[in-house]
Amino acid sequence: MAETSADTPLVEMRHIEKYYGRVHALHDVNLTIRKGEIVGLLGDNGAGKSTLIKVLSGAVPYTSGEILIKGRPVSMTSTNDAIDAGIETIYQDSALVPQLSIARNLFLGRELCRGRVLGRLDQDRMNSIAGDLLKRVGISKNIPPTTPIGSLSGGERQAVAIARAMYFDSDLIILDEPTNNLGVAETQGVLRFVREARDKGHSCIFIAHNIHHVFQVVDRMVVMRRGTVVADDLSPKTSTIQDVEDVITGDHVAL
Repeated sequence: MAETSADTPLVEMRHIEKYYGRVHALHDVNLTIRKGEIVGLLGDNGAGKSTLIKVLSGAVPYTSGEILIKGRPVSMTSTNDAIDAGIETIYQDSALVPQLSIARNLFLGRELCRGRVLGRLDQDRMNSIAGDLLKRVGISKNIPPTTPIGSLSGGERQAVAIARAMYFDSDLIILDEPTNNLGVAETQGVLRFVREARDKGHSCIFIAHNIHHVFQVVDRMVVMRRGTVVADDLSPKTSTIQDVEDVITGDHVAL
């Protein structure tokens, strides 16, 4: 297998089109994510953000276009295809099962087993790994890995979901409104976890309505409007929040 060049983007979406019947949801969308980059994906409701992420995560098929991972075309026809390609999506509800323990949620669908054939769940090993992960994300105090997810706060659940993506070494972690309905302390915790994910070499797409949160963690911002990317290189270092809001609403055309 040919090696990937160091400057090859991690993800490229080229000329993506998506129709729902006669509704043109995505129009000639191009998106590039580089290794170790946090990209904020912004736009009003109905801008196309959720549809674009569903396409990239394999949840919905795209009508036309091309997706490349590390320079190689891939067929993204299911969420399993995305996971196999190193893409993990953390939705607003964290996609966790409240009745199961932290450890079981961390390994949900990818459980560790004893024995190669008809093996039993290796609960001890999963608990041990989960305990180490909890220490890494800073929520281990008085919370054993056997604790049901349903007893955790919203921020702690997001931390568990991010820890799962980091453990399985996902190249790209997509966070869909991860700070929505969280308190100040929990929000800062989630933002810290995003920075740590980048420091460990993961790329992130950060979707949020709160632009203040976006400015705290992203390297670059992409703005969508009416199913089209209208700006893809806004920097929190050179743009103000008002600048970005103007691009989102269409009061200003990004250069």
